[in-house]
Amino acid sequence: MNSPRIPALATVLALVALSLGLAACGEKSEDASVETQPFSLTLDFYPNPDHAGIYMAQKLGYFRDAGLDVSIVTPSDPAAPIKQVAAGQTDLAISYEPEVVLAHEKGLDTIAVGALVDRPLTSMIWLKESGIRGIGDLRGKTIATAGIPYQDAYLKTILSRANLSPADVKTVNVGFGLLPAILGGRAQAMLGGFRNVEGVDLRLRGKDPVVTPVDQLGVPTYDELVLVANRERLAEDPEAVRLFIAALARGTAAAVKSPDATTRALLKANPALDPRLTAAEVAATLPLLEGSDPAQPFGFMDPARWSEFVGWMRDNELIASLPQPPQLLSNDYLPGTIPE
Repeated sequence: MNSPRIPALATVLALVALSLGLAACGEKSEDASVETQPFSLTLDFYPNPDHAGIYMAQKLGYFRDAGLDVSIVTPSDPAAPIKQVAAGQTDLAISYEPEVVLAHEKGLDTIAVGALVDRPLTSMIWLKESGIRGIGDLRGKTIATAGIPYQDAYLKTILSRANLSPADVKTVNVGFGLLPAILGGRAQAMLGGFRNVEGVDLRLRGKDPVVTPVDQLGVPTYDELVLVANRERLAEDPEAVRLFIAALARGTAAAVKSPDATTRALLKANPALDPRLTAAEVAATLPLLEGSDPAQPFGFMDPARWSEFVGWMRDNELIASLPQPPQLLSNDYLPGTIPE
């Protein structure tokens, strides 16, 4: 399956994975006497602004302060992280709420333990110059997609609000090539780009994009990026996960306060990033990392929202079962929570 994360060419992943093999541990506290335990995190994609809190926590030594020697791994295949955590090959992985539900359907023993981004980033995007003023104007138009099955269901839901069906539009699966498709005229709109990535890139190019997250177009809201653990591993060492998330919360708070330092940390982690674009993406991303409900702890996942999204997935025949939130997620490992 293609990854939901589609802001760059797939070849970048291999290059970054190779470079990170030498620098996976990042910057650490200068106090080498601090005793730490190894802890591995597998990203969903190459290092980018969605991972700002992670790289700031590493840069500032917050993971080491928590007693963790964290290695950050970039996957060569974006579909691999949730499978790797299920197989016990990594302590935590970053994935997506729909992928967590699909993993449960497949019998993988995984569970989400915290939200990295607790709202959709996936968006419908078109340029004002296209003449499209709303979803109804997509009739007869070509929409570029990344070929992700559940995003086909997004499109069906979005079109239905304008009394359209997938048969009323043409779709073209461009994989990682969403931006080239819309910039080159192969498509008049795209579904699958992130508002804080493709949307920002298009604005920097002076293209005046219209960017609408899918939860504003009829798809139930969901957590775009989540931390996923193996249940058995979690039972063996729950404290390590709690310590990691607490340190990540500190790193995220530091990132929000210091966008320039955050940008520098990301550029060091991934020299393939464009500095100007990365700075703009960081500015767009940091507010999204703070969480949508300030009354809840960092990383909180709303069980009621998950339940609604799971129902939507079943209604759209993406899954056959109807798992309950406790089968998919736990907020017990978040800062300030009391373990059951």
